Amino acid sequence: MFVKRKMIAPSWPAIMIGLASVETAGLVFPLFLPPDVELLKDPAARNIAAKIQQLPVQTSLSAQPIMTSCVEPKATGTCPAPVMLLHGFDSSVLEWRYTYPLLEDSGVESWAIDILGWGFSNAEGVKSYGVAAKREHLYEFWKAYVKRPMILVGPSLGGAVAIDFALAHPDAIAKLVLVNAQAYTEGVGEMATLPKLLAYMGVSVLKSVPVRFYANTLIFTGATYSFLLDAMRVGRLHTLMPGWADATVSFMLSGGYNVAASISQVQQETLVIWGEQDKIVSRTFAEKLVGDIANAKLEYIKDCGHIPHVEKPSIFAALLAEFVSQHC
Repeated sequence: MFVKRKMIAPSWPAIMIGLASVETAGLVFPLFLPPDVELLKDPAARNIAAKIQQLPVQTSLSAQPIMTSCVEPKATGTCPAPVMLLHGFDSSVLEWRYTYPLLEDSGVESWAIDILGWGFSNAEGVKSYGVAAKREHLYEFWKAYVKRPMILVGPSLGGAVAIDFALAHPDAIAKLVLVNAQAYTEGVGEMATLPKLLAYMGVSVLKSVPVRFYANTLIFTGATYSFLLDAMRVGRLHTLMPGWADATVSFMLSGGYNVAASISQVQQETLVIWGEQDKIVSRTFAEKLVGDIANAKLEYIKDCGHIPHVEKPSIFAALLAEFVSQHC
């Protein structure tokens, strides 16, 4: 069963006018962030970067706890189910720079976490960054800090991460939210068979300024040049962390996520949110998701691309807050 509805969002200029009022003077950034964090112009990005902290997570993946980057909620919300915000492939918690404060303002208890091997966690000295390792790390973080069934939000490849985690640890999941999810992609394809040297060469491209900028022109719909330029800086910042290349190559050579055959096993109530103008993942997969998951509904966001929580944060936050409130 599913319901779909089209949402109309404000234009880019309206969003950017709102952002201009965000106060960023006097911010102090964590010392573990790359120095290039100072180059960020976007007030929302600077604000959330200043909130990032590292919490220790003990796993079987390393002798020492993994210092895990996240944004922790100010206080426990009134709803019994906290929200856990993942991110997409080779990204970070900075994806949530616009939506996170809106969720805070609406009283949603929200965690944002960097998936193992990406973002701003300590990525050195870990045995593996494959699917099983990412799953274990997220579960140990949940056990140590969240401790209650959560509403897990997975955008893009984070959708596959969320599905994989929900199937492995249903006790930890109250509901799922899948956002333009890359759920039907079969791993990383031929990249898993590359010689290690070629894999490192391929990963180095992800750090490229022109590549990051061009990718944003595909991801966002009707964005201004200044927005795209700073979005490139935001999206590239975590690639300057020590161990980033090793962690990304490890993930590629592990084969990546392949959850397509298991999607129908998802039992949790699921909200699928989809930017209608996605140029990365076809909207036909949105329909397929709600067909394969027994208890799912679909919400389209009009005039929106691959990352609705960045492009249309007000509408995205309202949809998510409504879905959360239904669990309270």
